[in-house]
Amino acid sequence: MIIEAIQELKKAVIEQANLVELMIATSVEGLLERDESKLENVFKLEDKINHRELEIEEDSISLIALQKPEAKNLRIILMIIAMNNDLERMGDLAVNIAKRSQYLIRKPFIKKLINIPTMAEETQKMLRNTIKAFVEEDVQLAKQVCIDDDIVDDLREQIYRLLITYMIDDPATIKRAFNINSISANLERIADLSTNIAEETIYIAKGTVIKHHTDLDY
Repeated sequence: MIIEAIQELKKAVIEQANLVELMIATSVEGLLERDESKLENVFKLEDKINHRELEIEEDSISLIALQKPEAKNLRIILMIIAMNNDLERMGDLAVNIAKRSQYLIRKPFIKKLINIPTMAEETQKMLRNTIKAFVEEDVQLAKQVCIDDDIVDDLREQIYRLLITYMIDDPATIKRAFNINSISANLERIADLSTNIAEETIYIAKGTVIKHHTDLDY
């Protein structure tokens, strides 16, 4: 009974993660295509995320209260509650990207938005892989997510440095650069939250605690 219930919770988490990934993709597509309607869709998807977050939390708490799970099963359910919260936060970050994009689509682009599309793709990949790693308890994939976080961090740094040079060369770009930098920061935060899930997945599967992927060689 409890195993089946946990599987249902995992399915709900997958659906939630798919919605978040769609929000990220749509917000960046709306920016690149200067499509206001796509950006508006991101705000609509946020309502679904918020509604499902409450459902998953209620179902998880009810399962703990009724089934009184122990050991690994309890840890998995508690992790699902934490993941559910992280996914809702990712949705909020995607909304932030859409809001910044609404300003940018009305202005000339700076250097074709630099590395924002690449950074968005890497961030979405990390989200997909971290959820897959959790559901399948795939430690190697979880480790890869932690490693891939460095790629996103490097892209964030590159974007920041380039924006600084553009603002120095042309002060008229400052507000646009600020908004691009904010999008980059939101993508980096989504990647960080994906990494947190990956670290917890490793703990669930191996009983080994890692933080900030400082020790992946075990």
